[in-house]
Amino acid sequence: MGKIHELDSVLADQIAAGEVIERPASIVKELAENSLDANSHRIDIIVEEVGLKSVRVIDDGQGIEADDVARAFLRHATSKIADKGDLFKVTTMGFRGEALPSIASVADVLLTTATGGAAGSQIHIKGGEILAHGQASARPGTDILVSDLFYNTPARLKYLKSPHTELARIVDIVNRLALANPTVAFSLTHDGKEVFRSAGNGNLKQVVAAIYGVQAGRKMVEVKGEDPNFKVSGLVSLPELTRAGRQYMTIMINHRYVRNFQLTKALVAGYRSKLMVGRYPLAVINIDLDPVLVDVNVHPAKREVRLSMEPQLVDLLERVVSQAIDQQNLIPDVGDRADELLTREQTVHAPRSAAPRVSERASDEPPAWQPSPTSGEPVIISRRSELASPAVQAFDRRYQNEEVATPFGAQADAKVSQAQPAVEQVSLDIDDRGDVASERFPDLTYLGQLHGTYLLAQASDGLYIVDQHAAQERINYEYYREEIGKVSADQQNFLTPLVLNYSLADALKIQQHQAVLAACGLKLEPFGQNSFMLASHPTWFVAGQEEDTAREMIDWVLASGKLSVKDFRAKAAIMMSCKRAIKANHRLDERQAKALLARLPQCENPFNCPHGRPVTIHFTTTDLEKLFKRIQESHQPFADDFDDHED
Repeated sequence: MGKIHELDSVLADQIAAGEVIERPASIVKELAENSLDANSHRIDIIVEEVGLKSVRVIDDGQGIEADDVARAFLRHATSKIADKGDLFKVTTMGFRGEALPSIASVADVLLTTATGGAAGSQIHIKGGEILAHGQASARPGTDILVSDLFYNTPARLKYLKSPHTELARIVDIVNRLALANPTVAFSLTHDGKEVFRSAGNGNLKQVVAAIYGVQAGRKMVEVKGEDPNFKVSGLVSLPELTRAGRQYMTIMINHRYVRNFQLTKALVAGYRSKLMVGRYPLAVINIDLDPVLVDVNVHPAKREVRLSMEPQLVDLLERVVSQAIDQQNLIPDVGDRADELLTREQTVHAPRSAAPRVSERASDEPPAWQPSPTSGEPVIISRRSELASPAVQAFDRRYQNEEVATPFGAQADAKVSQAQPAVEQVSLDIDDRGDVASERFPDLTYLGQLHGTYLLAQASDGLYIVDQHAAQERINYEYYREEIGKVSADQQNFLTPLVLNYSLADALKIQQHQAVLAACGLKLEPFGQNSFMLASHPTWFVAGQEEDTAREMIDWVLASGKLSVKDFRAKAAIMMSCKRAIKANHRLDERQAKALLARLPQCENPFNCPHGRPVTIHFTTTDLEKLFKRIQESHQPFADDFDDHED
């Protein structure tokens, strides 16, 4: 008798479940994605005992036809692809037809569904066997209850993580789905307590705020860009809002959450040197592309994808992130005025076409000779935010043209003709925005030095504290970045050629990347089997540190076998800028400090050193007044508060 035999269908489903259904979070993911494919607008997820007791997913989608209910639990049964051609242009979340049979093989499943205008259906399956199947009352949509997970595979139960870990994985899945589908209202309830809810109104920033907090949502910047093949959109955080891990970066392809190292690397590279070392931003990026350009059939979990034209997409993503960040004022504010700063940034960087001209606004206002609609009550202002109140605006409208008003019944045409020149001049002043660099970075006036490390300066909006080392490091970096890129023929010869010895493996790597080293001015000549001779070095090397600098540059090549000339020059510039920058506890005279502050606004990025540390922090005038208790409840004297004295 032969030894080869065909597996039973239930056993085959249990084996397949090992890849598809790894933990309760996998059930939540598969069922929620089926709900999305059914064009649901609301998906409610109810979990008990981190999913081990039950997972219930309720949606308001299209539902399942009565004839298809039992067929949906057959292996590889799917309505989402029809032939092999559809496999190369997948537009749905699911397409393998493995989720439902895999779940039913290791759990107890009760599915109730109905389509619009038809009677509902219900099926009960446990361990791959149908226990009941018939009609049932149901609303349009699908309600599926999964209980007793892994009851027949106890070994898998044994290796599940702690309840907190499993719940965290479920929450992460729901968060990713909500970020990928902001138009769908998600809710997650665990043991009767609502854990997460999204509005489903299409506002991505609100979803970010619901997941990471309101303050995080306020520090997100919109990114947008496209080319003939790809369209990138989403939100990225300001450099001041970072996390220690990459798991807070969500990248979607056609609204499907994926993991791709090259895209993640490009997203971080878009910040250039504005991030601290070892810190990563919050980001939600969706990439719309033709399904033909992506292969999602790589792994049953469908998180890994293969992309066509990936280098082009990487360049686009890095470029759009860089453009979005470069437009922001990146000086961190130490006060609690996040709302005001956000409003100010949006106003400064708004497109000119979006700002209404004064002449346009003036036409909508009532003529100055008309009676004012405001009452005779005084207008009291106690906070800056009240300047935009209707009462203040009405007051401004009443008196803005008082000097040209004609109080004795002159014609309105004459009034308008008198006021028009002034209105046109103001419009020109608004359009002339001046130097963009001066808007991004303030004009600082030097005050003094603190602890030989920090420079104190003031501007019209408050106090600035500048890290002198970080400031000069940024200035030096942009200088050396240009100098190293030139790679002129000017070389400084060693009095005695420097001989560098390496192991055979390292020597082979160095020989492979000699062109990269030479492009940065480090010309190595073979000197024996595993040695190299360096007869000269670039003139920008620090005197006395030539050998250490050369060895450090060679170590970069040894550490990274794929180091480009661009990356190599950037690393060299960072190293040189740090070595030649002012150190802490170094006293500067007034002339040196003023020169440093004068050169800082001329930098392309004056906000961060090459390692991502902030160059300056800002104390607004309001922040200082709050610290000194100058802003508080108004003090009104009353006679009862004083003692009576006899004259």
